[in-house]
Amino acid sequence: MKLDPTKMKDWEIAEAAEANMRPFAQLAEQLGLKDDELIPMGKHVGRVNFLRASRRLKDAPKGKYVDVTAITPTPLGEGKTTTSMGLIQGLGKIGKSVAGAIRQPSGGPTFNIKGSAAGGGLAQCIPLTDFSIRLTGDIDSITNAHNLAMVALTSRMQHERNYDDARLAKSGLKRLDIDPHRVEMKWAIDFCAQALRNITIGQGGKMDGFEMASGFQITVSSEIMAILAVAKDLKDMRERMAKIIVAYDKQGGAITTADLEVDGAMTAWMVDALNPNLLQTLEGQPVFVHAGPFANIAIGQSSIIADELGVRLSDYLVTESGFGADIGFEKFWNLKCRFSGIAPDAVVVTATIRALKMHGGGPKVSPGIPLDEVYTKENLGLLETGCENLIAHIETVAKSGVRPVVCINSFYTDTKAEIALVKRIAEEHGALCAVSDHWLKGGDGAIELAEAVISACNEKTDFRFLYELETPLRDRIELIARNVYGADGVTYSDKALEKAKMFESDPESARLGTCMVKTHLSLSHDPDVKGRPKGWTLPISDILIYKGAGFIVPVAGAIKLMPGTCSNPAFRKIDVDVETGKVKGLF
Repeated sequence: MKLDPTKMKDWEIAEAAEANMRPFAQLAEQLGLKDDELIPMGKHVGRVNFLRASRRLKDAPKGKYVDVTAITPTPLGEGKTTTSMGLIQGLGKIGKSVAGAIRQPSGGPTFNIKGSAAGGGLAQCIPLTDFSIRLTGDIDSITNAHNLAMVALTSRMQHERNYDDARLAKSGLKRLDIDPHRVEMKWAIDFCAQALRNITIGQGGKMDGFEMASGFQITVSSEIMAILAVAKDLKDMRERMAKIIVAYDKQGGAITTADLEVDGAMTAWMVDALNPNLLQTLEGQPVFVHAGPFANIAIGQSSIIADELGVRLSDYLVTESGFGADIGFEKFWNLKCRFSGIAPDAVVVTATIRALKMHGGGPKVSPGIPLDEVYTKENLGLLETGCENLIAHIETVAKSGVRPVVCINSFYTDTKAEIALVKRIAEEHGALCAVSDHWLKGGDGAIELAEAVISACNEKTDFRFLYELETPLRDRIELIARNVYGADGVTYSDKALEKAKMFESDPESARLGTCMVKTHLSLSHDPDVKGRPKGWTLPISDILIYKGAGFIVPVAGAIKLMPGTCSNPAFRKIDVDVETGKVKGLF
């Protein structure tokens, strides 16, 4: 059956391709994994036993390491995962040993606006349903581990209210004196459920819990997801799990999961999730799927564990960072690479002609409304103005000492003059540039991109971090704001300033990484400002601490840890064929 993305929906292409998928055992053999390193979860999906595989491979040489990022996202889409899959397939087409490492999609976006994040057209990760819904249960494990911490906290608060010190001592407990107004965690659910952002719990009598304000966050924003992304092994995960700050006591001291004696049980939920999942591209290249998305409120990277395996099992490992280079790549660069000790050999910046036109001042795009003709007809002036956004991301990557490769993710409406303009601008600013037609042609359409990436990987790099851990927190924030976002400076709310001073005075906190929280829809803190904004300052409204993950988390602007569901969500189009049990309508 010929797969034609101009006539078939993504889920139809995936379903047709799944008939010829490589069995999990064959995929693992292709990577060089041993039988005792495999955990099959069906014919085509499984996990890799990280502990066994990593011990065997600890001295194996490392292949080339490639990160895929993008310009600032627009509703038109840039196709970052599609580009990742296309690049993997393109490298495979020219005979390279290649693997991928991408993030597992969240149920929230999958059933809301974004869709499954498996790629698109002839550049996808399959099997699509497994990838998009449940997979092997990692997100469920994170949900349960996270909520177990909240169970431990709220039950402890109830017992401390109801019992005196002598009664607590009989249960082996001492009074923690938790401040109900300084609870740092919320409950977790992996849907976009705005009605649960702010709730009151514990209503009823004294046996019905401690009554207080609470709420929910989406699971993939949990600190436990960040821990899964950065943990190097089970011992490291166990130590990090004990450091999660759940609340503060009435004297201002931190209450951790270890204080609640729930850290061990939380880790027990996560043991299996430490083993990365193994899936494949439409063309049969292996793809590790591990950890989750949301780089605007979390780290937004595939796991260090998956990347460590991938670079030792293949000549090229293609990983992916969430959103634009200002958010995803910056965290890849200054957090993930610092924690992993693996430096990239090349970085791909994905862009589309039509998205650049929007950054140049093109009209607003809304779902369900036909595109303005400016996005489908040649407009060099609008495009050139929009390329300022691309230049900003090229410059961000270049500051890491790695050669950027701009991928023009091709659409049939792109003209030769428009492509030539973007190529010229990219090359004038130090990037290699390639046009890729992977959505339409799969690996065959990505050969030019693959060759550009190989060329960049063969160049000498001078990888360096934007800041050192000795750099004071506010100086780091200033460096990121000015050098990555293009701000003129930083301002702080009274609360944020107080916390910044507190963290800077604590030697342990002062050396944690800096994980910025900012909108992904703009280089600035304002999601409505496109292009490359000038003459603005970054407002820091709050600063959080994810001590288990190893982050100080400055919050810029109004970011919600629980997204909302739109009026026309994707779940309206998803259904099941009752004869075959196959899911249809995913995109």
